[in-house]
Amino acid sequence: MKTRRLGKTGFNIGEISLGTWQVGGKWGSGFDDSLAESILETAIDEGVNFIDTADVYEDGKSEAAVGRVVRRRSERVYVATKCGRFIDPHVSEGYTPEILRTYVENSLKNTGLDVLDLVQIHCPPTPVYYRPEIFELFDRLKDEGKILNLGVSVEKVEEALKAIEYPNVNTVQIIFNMFRQRPADLFFAEAAKKDIGIIIRVPLASGLLTGRFTRDTSFAPEDHRTFNRDGAAFDKGETFAGIPFDTGLDAVNEIKKIFPDQKNLAPVALRWILDHPEVSTIIPGASKLEHLKSNLSSAELPQLSEQSRRKVDEIYTERIKTLVHHLW
Repeated sequence: MKTRRLGKTGFNIGEISLGTWQVGGKWGSGFDDSLAESILETAIDEGVNFIDTADVYEDGKSEAAVGRVVRRRSERVYVATKCGRFIDPHVSEGYTPEILRTYVENSLKNTGLDVLDLVQIHCPPTPVYYRPEIFELFDRLKDEGKILNLGVSVEKVEEALKAIEYPNVNTVQIIFNMFRQRPADLFFAEAAKKDIGIIIRVPLASGLLTGRFTRDTSFAPEDHRTFNRDGAAFDKGETFAGIPFDTGLDAVNEIKKIFPDQKNLAPVALRWILDHPEVSTIIPGASKLEHLKSNLSSAELPQLSEQSRRKVDEIYTERIKTLVHHLW
């Protein structure tokens, strides 16, 4: 596994890491501890040394599985978690230093770890980014030996740019893929100036960029790809990168023509992201071992040709850009 430096954290981590939103099974299908541990163990066997989780993923079950596996491994595996999404209603007023401290301490209990390598504020409402007392809390938690680093997971580029004004923010987790290209316009350059680690989430646009979906594909009622297409439960940008499903299918069919030898587009889509040197790591999810192995294979692909990249950008400009570029 090739490594990259995660900004000011100083961690050298694999280009392909593991996100654990659905590590215990498909979205909405419940949590399978055995499956989760199998995926986690295999990921580490294959060289993954950075795992991203969150307290809200299956109500702490994901954190617990990550902790169990990491504690029994001899390798240095960095654990990143997130906090804040338990706040209900999810509004700025619900964010207080006291409640966030409680969440961090609960994550320590869930994982069984002595210290958390990275804690990320989990897609808070935009006004939270303008409240210094929220960010100051994490300096105290660091002084107390409970965390090593602070990061943020954001919905919008503007939120990312505001977050990195705080000197204790060391990483930003952001959506970036063939269908969500705006972060490369300005944010990547600003993050590089401040040595911010960039963690890419939703890299396959909720599976659209695997090329495996058709108009006949259906998802379980509990799957966010069923109920959140218009943002009914949370930001719609989390689901299919915020574009209509049918529009995404049409664009994917055009991308397939660029890479006719690729039956599975996922490795190519991840390679496209890795070809941006500002990116520190990608955290694709995996609900099956085959998904994990597909994702990891992208790190072995050569850089995409300039011609291929140009054609991808043309498809984005013609079919996608007007739908998403100004929103996130």
